[in-house]
Amino acid sequence: MNESFKSGFVTIIGRPNVGKSTLMNHLIGQKIAITSNKPQTTRNRIQTVYTDMERGQIVFLDTPGIHQAKNKLGEYMVNVAEHTLGEVDVILWLVEPSNFIGAGEQHIIKQLKKVKTPVILVINKVDMVERDKILEFIDTYRKVYEFAEIVPASALRGQNLDTVLDMIFKYLPYGPQFYDEDTITDQPERAIVAEIIREKALHALDDEIPHGIAVYIDRMKSRKGQNIIDIDATIVCERDSHKGIVIGKGGAMLKKIGSNARYEIERLLETKVNLKLWVKVKKDWRDSDSMIKNFGYNKDEL
Repeated sequence: MNESFKSGFVTIIGRPNVGKSTLMNHLIGQKIAITSNKPQTTRNRIQTVYTDMERGQIVFLDTPGIHQAKNKLGEYMVNVAEHTLGEVDVILWLVEPSNFIGAGEQHIIKQLKKVKTPVILVINKVDMVERDKILEFIDTYRKVYEFAEIVPASALRGQNLDTVLDMIFKYLPYGPQFYDEDTITDQPERAIVAEIIREKALHALDDEIPHGIAVYIDRMKSRKGQNIIDIDATIVCERDSHKGIVIGKGGAMLKKIGSNARYEIERLLETKVNLKLWVKVKKDWRDSDSMIKNFGYNKDEL
């Protein structure tokens, strides 16, 4: 066994829409977590694995954004995020470049003060601001919490992500590999496919609808003797009026979501895909424990 090999768990936290999934996808070099400019995109704790055979293995937990919950799904998501803080080896906290520390950040600082885990602050999106401003932002955050490290970076442009990895390895304990070196996620393919469809719906739809949609896979089966997978999936929304918008005029919206999703699913599975989408209404599913569970959000983990 390599004596200098390090391994451990790192949680990526931050308010919704600060670039957590973009950062993780960039570090892993493959798309696992869905990205969208709408908040509450990530709903589950997605586990991805980064392996460097020289230095070690990092298991990333991409948690839902920490925010004030408005319904049972929101409560579940915040619980998942806050629950992980004490269980990991390193916390990676992403913030936007700003001199202003808002209520959302103050709430996160309060949670961080309850744990002893080293926290690396990543000031993301620095490609959007003037360079000489960055030192001011670092100074603002340095005063409110004792960070192990502060790293300015751009997840989207891939700037300074090597330094982010260096800092993570610096604080990880020595230990064995948890996963094979070619493992990149613990998510089953079905879950990733459902998330890709949800992402494409989020991109295509108006602001007020996306929070209220979920996707589940009814069937995913390879055709015998052919290089093609048949996938049937259902998009669930909360209101009849939403159903009409998801389907669109003459089915145009559903077609757009389907073709965008199919393209990406084919890249993921490296095979042709025949994707069929349906739309169903389940009123107020985000406030129903049993429905939240049905859509793959496991409350027992909390």
